[in-house]
Amino acid sequence: MAVDVVSEVVIDRPVARVAAFAGDPTNAPAWYVNIGSVEWLTPPPPRVGSRVAFVAQFLGRRLAYTYEIVDLVPDDRLVMRTAEGPFPMETTYRWEALDGGRTRMTLRNRGEPSGFASIAAPVLAGAMRRANRKDLARLKGLLERPER
Repeated sequence: MAVDVVSEVVIDRPVARVAAFAGDPTNAPAWYVNIGSVEWLTPPPPRVGSRVAFVAQFLGRRLAYTYEIVDLVPDDRLVMRTAEGPFPMETTYRWEALDGGRTRMTLRNRGEPSGFASIAAPVLAGAMRRANRKDLARLKGLLERPER
């Protein structure tokens, strides 16, 4: 069973600012609750072909995986994929400019779990949906904080 989870948030900041922060994997631990560390395996900044290693905690398990950026259009979208482990995943960020200098950010995670993960796919999807909502709320809070 495929997993396809889509979440979105409206952030009261311009697209360029939201995309620059959220689209830089270095910032992931600041807004993803479950991501503990990020290590660039290719030199930054993000571009097609960049590889980034992540270490995360999800459903009580430590996960280490490497994403490769497969599509990047500044201020529009970023697509990363990993083929590792029992749950190959594609993560897509989309940014859409709204009136008043606001941005709609959409976060999509989709993949085709194998083995035990395929049996637990509905549970995984629900947990991912809850985590994504929390992560996007955290991102919104970070970016909308008054600047000093």
